[in-house]
Amino acid sequence: MPPQHRPAEPSPAGPDTANTPEARLLTEAVTRLRRALRASIRTDYPWETLPMAQVELLQVLAEHSPARVGDLATRQRLAFSTVSGLIGQMINAGLVARATDPHDRRASAVTLTDTGRRQLTAWSDAHEQRLSDALAALPDDERATVRAALPALLRIADLLDPNTPA
Repeated sequence: MPPQHRPAEPSPAGPDTANTPEARLLTEAVTRLRRALRASIRTDYPWETLPMAQVELLQVLAEHSPARVGDLATRQRLAFSTVSGLIGQMINAGLVARATDPHDRRASAVTLTDTGRRQLTAWSDAHEQRLSDALAALPDDERATVRAALPALLRIADLLDPNTPA
């Protein structure tokens, strides 16, 4: 589970009664995939130093730009001060820029810079290459199983994301 999300409350009947074997295995798979991917990227692409929180903000800004810091904080379910600090670091790195909000001249909005877009593209390309290599190493039947599961996995992500319309 990403660090910005609060852990789920334990089931009133106890921690083990509400979980399905599929939920446990999916939790383990997602956790192990994130950890392995993060470690392999840092090993194979030592230039890649973006913290995951910054990557996630760049991803949001790639789709929703310009955006106010408060809106980014709400979308990512982080404290305003946390996002503000991350945005400050990203401005210093040239990844994002702050300007007057075009809809409210009293407020500011953050946009992705060309440098930020290139860094996000490089990050995405590196991750996709690592996953592509791992998928290619699977037998055809397992690769087909992964391919068949992708729509359901994306639907689960939508169901878990409070920002996705029902």
